[in-house]
Amino acid sequence: MELIAQADETGLAASGLACLDRCVPLFGDGVDEQALRPLWANLADGTAWDGALAGVRRSLEPGGTGGTGGTGDAGDAGDPAGALARRMLAAVPAERTTGALRTWADGCSAAALQIHRLLDATDDGVAPLVAAELRRQIRVLELLAGSAPGGGLRQVLDVSTEGRRVLRAVVSRRARTASG
Repeated sequence: MELIAQADETGLAASGLACLDRCVPLFGDGVDEQALRPLWANLADGTAWDGALAGVRRSLEPGGTGGTGGTGDAGDAGDPAGALARRMLAAVPAERTTGALRTWADGCSAAALQIHRLLDATDDGVAPLVAAELRRQIRVLELLAGSAPGGGLRQVLDVSTEGRRVLRAVVSRRARTASG
């Protein structure tokens, strides 16, 4: 919370985007893992955020060009984690203003942690998946604040990609268990 409160506009956008990026596997089978790339590119070069956002939303909506909608359909009451990921996407502010981004980044942080709790429920304190997500969120904000060596958007994207791979493995394992 403290790191989000201190972040600038770019840091807030990258923080929220990184949380959403790690949750892309919840949008369904066949979703392009690089679906959020236009928004990442916007952070790097300052191009039109709203145009990139519209394209990303189209590609991640059920039946969109990015995938089948499958397990991440928000209408599927049986998949609360997927519904949370879709709400994260729906909440992305169309304009990159500090206030709107701060609200979104804070919500994304909480939603991503909740998603990880749903996927790794345990009775023994903080689940390993949740603890790892919290570490990633802190690392991203430290990289963006310049308080960690090698900070920058490329390193943030690397942290996010690692988290997305972990979540994809968890989602795959759950699907195999449910069908087996």
